[in-house]
Order: sequence, then structure tokens, then C-alpha cells
Amino acid sequence: MPKSRALLTPEEKAALPYRPCVGTIVVNADGLVWGGRRLPNEEYPPDQRLWQFPQGGIDEGEDAAKAALRELYEETSIHSVSPLTEIDGWLTYDLPEHLIGHALKGKYRGQKQRWFVLRFNGDDTEINIVHPPDGHDAEFDQWAWLPIEDMPARAVAFKEGLYRELIDRLRGHEALFWQ
Repeated sequence: MPKSRALLTPEEKAALPYRPCVGTIVVNADGLVWGGRRLPNEEYPPDQRLWQFPQGGIDEGEDAAKAALRELYEETSIHSVSPLTEIDGWLTYDLPEHLIGHALKGKYRGQKQRWFVLRFNGDDTEINIVHPPDGHDAEFDQWAWLPIEDMPARAVAFKEGLYRELIDRLRGHEALFWQ
């Protein structure tokens, strides 16, 4: 019988891999970024900060840039975008101790992500988080255009450091000021 993930030793937890994912930062003409408030679940209890950028897994053999566009569309219905930049390399975050072995199907200790910054060329009416396309389940219950600097304080605590790193890497980048 396999060992329950909840009973893993610290060494076994540290040996778990990171789940390969993508994230998108969508910037509008005013230089604001799209943020959505996650629906509460096992990883995101209702008493926490729940805002985040769209993100999701990379399918086997899928190109990261294509995965970013797919995940963005599946979660928000946003399709009117054009690429601005890609953040170099993989960024990671670890799940909090109590979620390792439970969240992300219990197979990962956190996520490693490729990040893409996209220009929003559409109209806000294209955004639909209540009824995402193609029968996907809703992941967000609110969304807003926000200053990028506001996102770390709104994000679930275990993603705050990653969001600060994203901001540091983009500080002064023309991608946020493309008007």
C-alpha cells in the first residue's frame, strides 16, 4: 500500500517535483493588470486573500506560450491579446506545509511557472468569469483592473513572494506602459 502523502517525511516532501505551469499578466491600455479573486477551495480558504493572475498547467508536449493563451481563455474568456514580453526562466513557489500531499492532487510540492505579459486589445465585455468558454468551471468570482503593485498584498500568502519577484523583474519595463 503506498504511503499517504500526509505522512511524508520532510525529506520526501522536499523531493516532490514542481508542477509545470504558466501564468499571464494581462495589461490594459491604462497600464493596469487583470486580477481575479479565486473561488475558495482546498488551497484557498474563504478567509484568505484570494486574488491572482490567470495561471494553469502545461499539458504534456504543449508549448508554454500556447498554454498561457489557452489557460487565460479557459479562465477568463479573454482572447483579444498580443504578446508583450516573457519573463526569463522558471519562477517557483512552494505550497504551505499543510497543503503538501493534498493540494495539486498531492503529487507536487509547489509550482514552477513560465510567465507571459500580454497586451489586452479587447473590450471588457469579452471577459466572462461566471461562464467560462467550452464548459470550463469558473475559477474566479470577481475581477478588476488593478495597479500591478497591488497584487502581492491581495494574493494568497504563499504566492506573495512570487508576485513581488514578477514586479521586480518588470519594474520600468515598457510592457507595463505601452499606451
